Amino acid sequence: MRRMKILIGYDGSDCAEAALDDLSRAGLPPYAHAMIVSVTELWLPPPPPSSYQVIEEAQQVNVPADLKSVYEVDSVMVEEALELASKAGERLKAKFPGWAVKREAFYGSPAQELILKAEKWGADLIVVGSHGRSALGRLLLGSVSQKVLTEAHASVRVARGRIEVEPSPVRILLGVDGSTEAELAVREVASRVWPPGSQARVVIVGDPLTPTIVGRLIPPVRRVVEESNREETEWAEAVLEKATQVLKGAELEVTSAIIEGNPKHVLVEEAERWGADVIFLGSTGMGRVGRFLLGSVSAAVAARAACSVEVIRAQRDDPQKP
Repeated sequence: MRRMKILIGYDGSDCAEAALDDLSRAGLPPYAHAMIVSVTELWLPPPPPSSYQVIEEAQQVNVPADLKSVYEVDSVMVEEALELASKAGERLKAKFPGWAVKREAFYGSPAQELILKAEKWGADLIVVGSHGRSALGRLLLGSVSQKVLTEAHASVRVARGRIEVEPSPVRILLGVDGSTEAELAVREVASRVWPPGSQARVVIVGDPLTPTIVGRLIPPVRRVVEESNREETEWAEAVLEKATQVLKGAELEVTSAIIEGNPKHVLVEEAERWGADVIFLGSTGMGRVGRFLLGSVSAAVAARAACSVEVIRAQRDDPQKP
């Protein structure tokens, strides 16, 4: 069986440390491939000490990309980033002894480098901290989490964990809307291994039709609106029931609810009210008639939520993936 590939962006900040701890509560498999990536934020490679070195190095390489690699290896900043990644790797290996852990460091735009590396490596999940500046000052990760979330092809977890969290049941809030992407999120949660006693709450956010003042005075209009809302409620209940049965198969304690309002606000408020540890969402998708909508709000929820948010994307078929 192919092992999950998890790419972790790390910058040495308290937020990044908390993100590592948060992985212990993400239901991830005991055996996986992990890569910790630290990116020092430089737009150009550091200059060599002299023009003689430029000529010497240029003679040893054939293309600009090779020259970039030479500069990158020699960069003190990249070495510092690699040292950070190595220390994080040791912590991660202690938490997940069954994981094969690699460490890499780059310079450039942190978001772009993480996205490119995830694409090249074939990552299933990218983990980034929500915010925070690095211990070295030159490494910055949190400000790029939204870019990674919206542009990466892999699933993305924006982690907001607590340092040294003790093992305990996890509260998982799932936003669904009947779309294929939302169903993927439900199946992803069901495929994970959660601590005993963990709970899942499935929420569908609706926006029922409301007749105008004039429409309320016309019985046929009122009846059409009431019938439409009744049908949509029955459909939403069926969506929730289907998700509930899938999650119960994963031995989770499951509750569900239909809540009126704007999903950008409702999901964040419900997560806080219920005390959720993480929110799972599909990356895109629209409900049956557009009044049950999730996909367009995943980035907004990730930006506003006080807990971790994981946005699930379908994995593209790649015959070269090991």
